[in-house]
Amino acid sequence: MLRMLVSRLGQGVIVVVLVTLFVFLTTFLTGDPAGLMLGEGATQEQIQAFRQRMGFDRPLVTQYGSFLVRAVRGDLGVSLYFQQSNMQLFAERLPATLQLAFLSLALGTALAIPAGLIAGARRNTWIDSLVTNAALVGQAAPVFWVGSLAIMVFAVMLGWLPASGRGTPAHLVLPTLTLALFPLAYNTRLIRSSTLEVLGQDYVRTARAKGLPYYVVLFKHVLRNAIGPALTVIGIQLGTFVGGSVITETVFAWPGVGRLAIQAILTKDFPLLQTIVAFLAVGFVLVNVLVDVAYSLVDPRVRY
Repeated sequence: MLRMLVSRLGQGVIVVVLVTLFVFLTTFLTGDPAGLMLGEGATQEQIQAFRQRMGFDRPLVTQYGSFLVRAVRGDLGVSLYFQQSNMQLFAERLPATLQLAFLSLALGTALAIPAGLIAGARRNTWIDSLVTNAALVGQAAPVFWVGSLAIMVFAVMLGWLPASGRGTPAHLVLPTLTLALFPLAYNTRLIRSSTLEVLGQDYVRTARAKGLPYYVVLFKHVLRNAIGPALTVIGIQLGTFVGGSVITETVFAWPGVGRLAIQAILTKDFPLLQTIVAFLAVGFVLVNVLVDVAYSLVDPRVRY
């Protein structure tokens, strides 16, 4: 277990370095950051002074090295647009994103496990057809369309729920349901496929031959082995939700990290964008390490 953790963390460090390097270089591939940040009306003298003040006149290798050194020390600079510490801005928005991501993934997974398990156990029945077709629709529906439709029906027409913002539990309902739709649909199909595979194993037939009740076999023997492949996907989805719930946060004006990233792009605030990407890369790596640990606990064979 310790060797696996060390290996995963070592790979994670490499991933974080490569991701931050890619974003850092992409900043310069889009054009001169000084010119982009100051706008078209800036003079050459202003651009040159800005480049010197921000260190953009130094070689890219030197700039990236300085970025890594400051990042290790916990200093990721100041936002050019908000004129606040990048770490402070990220820390202020992170709780909202984590709240939305965890609730959405927990809701989608809690519904997907029984739905996929029952659909697999009732293969080729009307229950299986209903669950499978509903999952296909859920996967195909675009998030922005689902969010807009939810706002139109439940906020505008019925007036039951607020359309945007964050504050009360009611504000969580629409964005959580919208973001939970995809993991619900995807994980349902994945768990159904795993259930069908596990049902054909010898130990399941042996358990049923011993006269154990069918629900005991299903939830004790089948579920534990069928949920293993889903753990990896759930971990990836959590990392994706934390960094990629941009559309949902934009549609519902949710004050999270995704919306902050959009604001950084629109205002050409590249230091803030680099900070967001760096932290999200670290979070994504840590989530996947935890998934590996959870997978080894569910299936002891993975440890060997």
